[in-house]
Amino acid sequence: MGATVNFHGQRVTVVGLAREGTALVRFLAAAGAQVTVSDARDERRLAPFLAAIAGLPVHLSLGGNRDEAFANADWVFVSPGVPDDLPPLVAARERGARISSSTELFFQLCPAPIIGVTGSSGKTTTTTLIGEILKRYGTRPIFVGGNIGRPLLDDLSHITPEALVVMELSSFQLEPLRQSPHLAVLTNVTPNHLDRHGTMERYIAAKRQILRYQGPADFAVLNADDPVSAASCGVGQGQPVFFSRCWPVEIGAQLEDGWFICKRPSGHAERVCPVKEARIPGEHNQENLLAAVAVCGILGVPVEVMASVIRSFPGVPHRLQLIAERRGVYYYNDSIATTPERTLAALRVFDAPLLLIAGGRDKHLPWDELAEQIVRRVRVLLLLGEATPLIAAAVEQAQRHVPLVDQRLALVERCATIEEAVALAAERAAPGDVVLLSPGCASYDQFEHFEERGQRFVAAVQALPNQIIAHSTAGTD
Repeated sequence: MGATVNFHGQRVTVVGLAREGTALVRFLAAAGAQVTVSDARDERRLAPFLAAIAGLPVHLSLGGNRDEAFANADWVFVSPGVPDDLPPLVAARERGARISSSTELFFQLCPAPIIGVTGSSGKTTTTTLIGEILKRYGTRPIFVGGNIGRPLLDDLSHITPEALVVMELSSFQLEPLRQSPHLAVLTNVTPNHLDRHGTMERYIAAKRQILRYQGPADFAVLNADDPVSAASCGVGQGQPVFFSRCWPVEIGAQLEDGWFICKRPSGHAERVCPVKEARIPGEHNQENLLAAVAVCGILGVPVEVMASVIRSFPGVPHRLQLIAERRGVYYYNDSIATTPERTLAALRVFDAPLLLIAGGRDKHLPWDELAEQIVRRVRVLLLLGEATPLIAAAVEQAQRHVPLVDQRLALVERCATIEEAVALAAERAAPGDVVLLSPGCASYDQFEHFEERGQRFVAAVQALPNQIIAHSTAGTD
């Protein structure tokens, strides 16, 4: 950690602009590099990101990834999500250009220990929780970012060896990474991004990169209740630390008699607070809280500090976020649910009758289990986006084998827009119902990202007639 790289006069191509790309461009331009930006999107779609680098001496090659943007590059920095078989990227690699990423560069340059968090779900909530607990402890500077939406390269000049960095890492960021954080958290692994990774085996391998390069002085924080996470023990040389809702652990965190329990590396066990006092709902969030307790236990944070955050933490936007109550109907924004597994977790939180808004771009993931739970738990299903026919077919199949006495689903509506879905849900809902946006799909068929989808849902709910009573958020990830 804390190495130096001289980019002065180097020809550098940044593939993919977005948030991480703009931070990287600013950093490289300040370091004296000759920067070219290559992006398949045009100026109109990149307008907010182009505004963030306006005035910098940067060459733009937009509307396609052209060979000439890569031809003479000494370095090529690839943004998350850019396929590694992109032809000009393959040619640059074969020619001997150094291929890297913003994440790898940050790992090389960061002088402070890094706490890295990944998983199919829970990583944003867990990352945020760890950051909040460490900030409240207040013994050293804390920087939180990464895939969570804040590029940490922007903070690099302020990060000292005395600081701690808490970094969310996606499978796209991890796949090419050849370094691991000092504390690595793997919350869980369930099918996701198979449209990009191709097979579950490749996806698991990408997630395990967070552990692979750890040394004996590092820590691997694993979920004893998740088969893939638990079986990742020994992938690197990090010391294993476990968290569990179901089983006792030697070092880490567990539930016991309705309490969160912290088990220090010394073996000393301490009660943190009762589970019922946690502000964020759901068993999946209990796992996120346990992961945060396990990490903070390693770092010596007093349990009183952990408890104060657990009792007050409201969650993260777009993660089971309670938006409003209208005539006794509650509207929840769970736009982060981009897989069937995450929508399943959301459904399990509620006992009230549900009106579910689902759909978007399919990620080649199985829908059988979710379809069965929709038939059993959801009263009205409102579908939108490209995956509408796929989901409708899965639900019809589930209706054939779920006994009629166990079926709650009464109506399936097909909607063109999220605004239409919200309006129809408001018409169909009765007092005591929950209207839940939990799509189970990616957002890219109609939106730039899941945040925009959630924002559009919030705006549509707030535009409903009659008084809307706003509530504080409660989150899941």
